[in-house]
Amino acid sequence: MPKRIPDSLPHCDLYRVGQLAKATGKTVRAIRFYEELGLLDPAERTKGGFRQYDSNALVRIHWIDRLQELGFSLKEIRDFLVTIRGEETAPGAMEQLALSYTEKLAETRATIARLQALEVELQDAIAYLSTCRSCAPSTVRSACQSCHATEHQDVKPPAMVAAVHETV
Repeated sequence: MPKRIPDSLPHCDLYRVGQLAKATGKTVRAIRFYEELGLLDPAERTKGGFRQYDSNALVRIHWIDRLQELGFSLKEIRDFLVTIRGEETAPGAMEQLALSYTEKLAETRATIARLQALEVELQDAIAYLSTCRSCAPSTVRSACQSCHATEHQDVKPPAMVAAVHETV
């Protein structure tokens, strides 16, 4: 689960890369990689060249995490940012954002539906298997071609069970 935007972070105007990494649960290398990809920009650099980030970087990293959870690759996130930044007007950028999020929401709902169907199949298989006790404990797998126990006489084994029966 991604780390939330930290509320308990000591307030300061700027964070060094190590502080930002610690606050977000990322590595310093990941923060620098985000910068290389154009996903994150330091607010400024010290005279010594150290990167310093403002609180917007925390929000951006949280956003990147959420998009990755939705299945976006870092390259897709970069391309997404380029598209949004390429819009000339704020409403255009927000419309582009809304369109992308609407598409991802539809994909997410489809994934949830597929996973719920799989959940039902697994529950059916487990329920079937929990009553399958017709074979003696010493029965070899090849002798158990299908369960003929009283509980299963009129019940076809679920596909998640039937698929593993040995054939002679």
